[in-house]
Amino acid sequence: MKNKIFIALDCDLKKAKSIIKAIPKKKDKNYLFIPKIGYQIFFAKGGREFINSLKQYDVFLDIKLHDIENTMKNAMISIKDLKNVKYITVHLSSGSKGVKAVKKFAHGKKILGVTTLTNHDNKSIKEIGYNKKISQLIMHQAKMAKKLGCYGVICSGKESLKINKIYKLKTITPGIRLPGDKKNDQRRVTTPKDAFFKQNSYGIVIGRSVTSGNLKNNFKKLLKHLER
Repeated sequence: MKNKIFIALDCDLKKAKSIIKAIPKKKDKNYLFIPKIGYQIFFAKGGREFINSLKQYDVFLDIKLHDIENTMKNAMISIKDLKNVKYITVHLSSGSKGVKAVKKFAHGKKILGVTTLTNHDNKSIKEIGYNKKISQLIMHQAKMAKKLGCYGVICSGKESLKINKIYKLKTITPGIRLPGDKKNDQRRVTTPKDAFFKQNSYGIVIGRSVTSGNLKNNFKKLLKHLER
């Protein structure tokens, strides 16, 4: 099974199209590139058409559903026509009823449970009202995802290996930075190599490290970094 590299298209449509063109077209025996579509493109004029145009890719639709179960159910029904969307995210903090509603109307899409976002730390989750330490909270959320039958969870590299061992869940790791890159708004970051080879991530989500600057050089740098 190839390691999944989800490319975060957190940009406008024009930039997204240039990033898609820069993704290496030659198939790699170890890695599979998958576009990750977030709010900016999904809600943009022409966003759905852009998603449908990505015929050669399995698309990761990262809209982090979080609402009452009826609203989440209707959201899933509304994207039934997006046939190439293979992965979709739901906040585990929406509760079991919400996750079950999404799963029931998934139409073959793989449900990924979002744990605590990687821009949070112990201080910020306490501010929200959580009493658990962030590591405890994420393990609690992973246990819930396993029980509800999620395909995998979104978590930082710091929790990935433990979740793999205890709950046998696939983990997708955001907050990815190439060595030397700035953390920006992330708190719990890791490198692609560490995520795959030390933390046993099923996939990584990488954005600014490859989508800013010279795109083709960035992809070459990423694949060079992943050589063993």
